[in-house]
Amino acid sequence: MENPRLEMRGIVKTFGPVTALDAVDLVVGRNEVHGLLGGNGAGKTTLMNVLYGLYRPNAGEVLLDGQPVSIGSPKDAIAAGVGMVHQTFLQVDNYTVTENIVLGTDVPGPLRLDLTEARERIRELSERFGLTVDPDAVVEELPVGVRQRVEILKALYRGAKVLILDEPTTNLTPQEVDDLFGSMRAMVDDGMSVVLITHKIRETLSVCDRMTVMRDGRRVETLERSDTDAEHLAEKMVGSTTDPGAVVEAAALGAVDAEAVEETLSSVGTTIAVAVRDLVVVNDQGHELIRGFDLELREGEIVGIAGVAGNGQVELAEALAGVRPLRAGSVEVSGRAMGGLATSSWLEHGVAYVPEDRHRDGILPTASITENLVLGSQRSPKVRRFGLIDWGAAKQRAVDAIAEFSVRANGPGTLVGDLSGGNIQRVILARAFARRPRLLILHNPTRGLDIGSTRFVYQQVRTATAAGCAVLLISEDLDEVIALSDRVIALYQGSRAGEWPHGSVDAYEVGRSMTGLGEARV
Repeated sequence: MENPRLEMRGIVKTFGPVTALDAVDLVVGRNEVHGLLGGNGAGKTTLMNVLYGLYRPNAGEVLLDGQPVSIGSPKDAIAAGVGMVHQTFLQVDNYTVTENIVLGTDVPGPLRLDLTEARERIRELSERFGLTVDPDAVVEELPVGVRQRVEILKALYRGAKVLILDEPTTNLTPQEVDDLFGSMRAMVDDGMSVVLITHKIRETLSVCDRMTVMRDGRRVETLERSDTDAEHLAEKMVGSTTDPGAVVEAAALGAVDAEAVEETLSSVGTTIAVAVRDLVVVNDQGHELIRGFDLELREGEIVGIAGVAGNGQVELAEALAGVRPLRAGSVEVSGRAMGGLATSSWLEHGVAYVPEDRHRDGILPTASITENLVLGSQRSPKVRRFGLIDWGAAKQRAVDAIAEFSVRANGPGTLVGDLSGGNIQRVILARAFARRPRLLILHNPTRGLDIGSTRFVYQQVRTATAAGCAVLLISEDLDEVIALSDRVIALYQGSRAGEWPHGSVDAYEVGRSMTGLGEARV
């Protein structure tokens, strides 16, 4: 490609003994949406963090419009015309949209900021690129999709010619994804280049002109959209899609249709394992976030909860795990009423919980693997001898769990806080499955995990359902929910907004229900 807008040549980045980027080349052309594709841990975000000046490479060079540039900080990147929208938004919640966008820039007015010109500039950019937003709205009152538009407008306001979007569709409904892709096409038509960091193959094929696949810190292949398909890209990312384990993973990545995983799903029984009736749950401030929620799960069944973040998912998960009290309603597990019982009783009765925030809610980071595996059952007679914890037996169980769950650690005495995210999740799963759960609650179980750890989580879920365990999967990744679930339930403002059996799920219909625009299908 002649005279590309962006070239990265031979980029090497190491973190101690770990090589995160191994001589990576990337070429992004003018007026192009370029997909940077790979599973978690492939190195794609690290590569873009080098371009944006967050990391300094050990070797390699960057050229923009054919000229070498030195980017040692985000300020250098912005001056060179590079903008980046991260997965975690950098916003001041109680500021307006305009105030957030101009923050850190020069604004006229010696004594008092005059935002009139900035506000009009934001309106113009918003209209030009289809990024509808009210410049005077307070950011904390905006939904996730609109807050993302604020971040994009922030980059455009600063004059970005190359815009990097890091996994921008993760928390969006299908309709919001379509709107975003329309804005991206408007940007390239206006003379910009866009780099889309993603692991979702179908989305890549729908919007990208070319795509580069990365794996294990290396560039695997760069292809024109017309020269590839979902199956080829899935094979480059996760291996052969003829393997049952890889099929489910590929579907969750958006690589193949969810119907392809039919035979890999659980064998659902007829016995009701969990019955939830008229559930009402409040948050820490006393506001009702779950209202009149009903649910039945059968043995061996996976029920997926799809919803935009903040619609009561955390409160629902915690209530069904016994760590948050019920304001009203009932929960029965294997016929036993659980309301009002201590959390330890829920654990003893076969309820296991893998929380959304594994670092804050799932582990004691300064405790060993052995101690973390005992956590929650330390008062159970099963782990005590003569009234005290039998640490010898606990250590042996930890040794067995490390082997069974392929935890990369030096031994059972390793501090869990020193493990990678994937290995922490394996420890949490090992603790959950040690109790032979009747109900397994998973909240965003694969967020931030690499492909190997993601596949491992899926395999453990299938193992659990094969043994008759009922699984409640709560995830903001709609592809994951659709691919893994026997039934999908949309959650909106703490209530059921629709239900679909596997094989009959329309992602757009689910998306409408998640935002309160659909007709309830229950």
